[in-house]
Amino acid sequence: MSTYRNRKMSHNYNDIPCGVVAVQRLARSCCPQLRCNKLTIFKVSTFLLTYMAYTCYHMTRKPISVVKSVLHVNCSSNVVHNSSSHDCGYAPFDGSNAQALFAILDSAFLFSYAGAMFLSGFVAERVSLRYFLALGMIISGVCSYLFGVAKTWSIHSMAYFVYIQACAGVAQTTGWPGVVTLIGRWFGKAKRGLVFGIWNSHTSIGNILGTLIAAYYVEIDWALSFMVPGIIIALCGFVMFLFVVDSPEMVGCNPQGPAAAVGRDAANESDIEDNERSKSRPSERTPILDRSNPQLNSIQRPISLKDALHIPGVVEFSLCLFFSKLVSYTFLYWLPLYIQSSSALGPTLSADLSVVFDVGGIFGAIVAGLISDLTGMSATTCTVMLFLAAPVLLLYQQFGNVSVFMSIFLLINAGFLVNGPYALITTSVSAELGQHSSLEGNAKALATVTAIIDGTGSIGAAVGPLMAGMIASRGWQDVFYMLIISDILAMLFLVRLVKKEYHKFRRSTRTRIE
Repeated sequence: MSTYRNRKMSHNYNDIPCGVVAVQRLARSCCPQLRCNKLTIFKVSTFLLTYMAYTCYHMTRKPISVVKSVLHVNCSSNVVHNSSSHDCGYAPFDGSNAQALFAILDSAFLFSYAGAMFLSGFVAERVSLRYFLALGMIISGVCSYLFGVAKTWSIHSMAYFVYIQACAGVAQTTGWPGVVTLIGRWFGKAKRGLVFGIWNSHTSIGNILGTLIAAYYVEIDWALSFMVPGIIIALCGFVMFLFVVDSPEMVGCNPQGPAAAVGRDAANESDIEDNERSKSRPSERTPILDRSNPQLNSIQRPISLKDALHIPGVVEFSLCLFFSKLVSYTFLYWLPLYIQSSSALGPTLSADLSVVFDVGGIFGAIVAGLISDLTGMSATTCTVMLFLAAPVLLLYQQFGNVSVFMSIFLLINAGFLVNGPYALITTSVSAELGQHSSLEGNAKALATVTAIIDGTGSIGAAVGPLMAGMIASRGWQDVFYMLIISDILAMLFLVRLVKKEYHKFRRSTRTRIE
């Protein structure tokens, strides 16, 4: 029993997923001579599982932007209002105030998301991330399903839609702190920008999948545009519950390299067997942070929000992300409708064309991460991309409707330059600041720092679509002016950090020459 307790204190959670246990037993029984690098296997599985998870989170956010075009339809002025053929969409969005109602829906999700994000990071540091993510994904799926089922049940209450969106916003806050913390724990610091850049493509892939699924059903039965993604994310949440491992220490791995973990393989097999036997003792199996060792908790105590704000760079990158995410999420929620209103394309083709923005975002995230790795100048990388994004946004507004080819070309470049800094800040930069040297090795800060940065950015993400809905009634040109100004402000908040990186670069160059 004492040996069991000593092993238990080496990590926070003594709850190895049953799916992992089953796979390991199957591997031992079918291929007893097989020898694999355990650390590599768990790294790959964590990478794929978190990628799948956040792809699903974004997949369920996208349908609303596609379905707006059928929830409200511009009625012909020569149609008699008493005619049975008159159809302006789905009530309550079939009136002249549809744009304002859409803005309220977007705000219900985004403001609840932004507000709950700060609390979510606090909770994520103190509970099992496996339970945290699985529950969040299942609840997100239920909310998406309930939004779509409103058509099936003929629900026309605005309060219903607002409530569902607000609940979805809270549930979705489980995603980002959870997946970033898992990746940070398993991958350490080596080549983090490139790893995160590739991994962060899940955001754009989720947007693309959500758009394509919603577009497929939007003119057939828009309820399915929400219900199908809802079912998918709930099923994937169950997969996360079966296979996600909270930390390398749980399975006897060292994230810094395989060599340090090899000597613990035998002990890990015994640990799994002990875990199975302990299922009859619920007091020894809990997803909540273990508090049986006060000395360990005093060393690895989660930091407060106030302490996290004192980490150098957290405030600057948070404010930069406020405006960067404002631009990105305005495109996320309004681009299909803008394309339809500024061209002759229908709802399905407008939605399909909008995915080009996210395709550019995939390459932007990878390139930004790679440049950050090579130069060590993440603030400068973000600043240069933000500087170039402003004229591209203006060019898209002026010439995006000239031809489909021109629209695709400008959208790819806009997505590349807008989402590149956004992806770099929310992934590599957040992970780096969450493990800053000023924390003196405290590993209980990553989710908190991530939540502060992404939570601040999410407030901007809520403000952007709301302002776009209000300004769009006066003309889309004013919306783009708002986006360009936001882009410039995001760049200005990084000026101090850019100067710091420049001086550091000059010192290192001078040292190499000498």
